[in-house]
Amino acid sequence: MSTLVPSQARLSVYRRRKAVNKVALVLSLGAMIFGLFWLAWILWEILRLGLGGLSLATFSQTTPPPNAEGGLINAIYGSLMMVGAATLLGTPIGILAGIYLAEYSRGNTLGSVTRFVNDILLSAPSIIIGLFIFEMAVRPFGGFSGWAGSLALALIVIPVVIRTTENMLNLIPPGLREAAYALGTPKWKVILSITLRAARAGVITGILLGVARIAGETAPLLFTALSNQFWSADMSDPMASLPVVIYQFAMSPYENWQHLAWAGVFLITAAVLGLNVLARSLSRSKN
Repeated sequence: MSTLVPSQARLSVYRRRKAVNKVALVLSLGAMIFGLFWLAWILWEILRLGLGGLSLATFSQTTPPPNAEGGLINAIYGSLMMVGAATLLGTPIGILAGIYLAEYSRGNTLGSVTRFVNDILLSAPSIIIGLFIFEMAVRPFGGFSGWAGSLALALIVIPVVIRTTENMLNLIPPGLREAAYALGTPKWKVILSITLRAARAGVITGILLGVARIAGETAPLLFTALSNQFWSADMSDPMASLPVVIYQFAMSPYENWQHLAWAGVFLITAAVLGLNVLARSLSRSKN
């Protein structure tokens, strides 16, 4: 009897845990199916309406007036220019700051403050960043511009690159650094030739994720670049962008504008999806 009772008790505990596990599994699967259902529905609507709005004019004509033929070439060009300029501006700053946090700031008060500020920027609403650039770069210079939009987008890229660079460098085994130091290699050369090179795939992944995040930002551009119905290659003037055109056209009562808005949604979704797939493939190849 003494051995039978503990066996029955263990069996009862096992059955109870198994039942709880099944309930948790069913709830988890239900939550996953619920989320995937809405995601699939959104993607289906984007494909159905977005592909229907695409045409040759979409890539060859500028945004039209109401009830007229036109396309999105000026908005596509403006988005590429501002996202590219923001990436070129924010990436070096983010990488250098990430290197400082990972390699030089251990136990440093400045490093702790920098991480705290970076966490705030990482979670700050983009509309606040747009309003800040409006006060710093739009109002003093007397007008909206593509450069102001690039500055706002760069402030969104920088904290993403900083966090990714720091995390990737912290994953590098200390033995690599110690071996290089034992050979008399200076610290700056160890960082450039060993640690940063070893973390290259992860850093590039962070840059791509930053680009994917700013590709669809609307609020900062409303305060900085505004928009432009016509073709403009001068970033000192107001410049059109896909997110702003989508925001304006989707709420309009004109059918041709609504079709162009869905076409722009499809283009941005495809670009963001491609960047995320590329980032995942890079991180997976590193592992």
